[in-house]
Amino acid sequence: MKVKPLADRVMVKLEKNEAKTAGGIIIPDTAQEKTQAGTVVEVGDDKDVIKVAAGQKVMYDKYAGTQIKIDGVEHLILKMSDIIAIIE
Repeated sequence: MKVKPLADRVMVKLEKNEAKTAGGIIIPDTAQEKTQAGTVVEVGDDKDVIKVAAGQKVMYDKYAGTQIKIDGVEHLILKMSDIIAIIE
């Protein structure tokens, strides 16, 4: 399935959290905190507002966006204003 965000929205592929601590303790999914970083996959068509490009790693607000699953992979559709930083 192909999804293209509209206007000032950006689609981000979510990063997986580390499921094991440095000491070797495995953390279950229910106890893990939601990640706030991901890789931009697609961008909308409002080039004046969108300041990121596909392939860049970004950090976003904790409770922002709409979560979707595409071919079994978790993605998030965000407004550009919800992206707070580019990770280099």
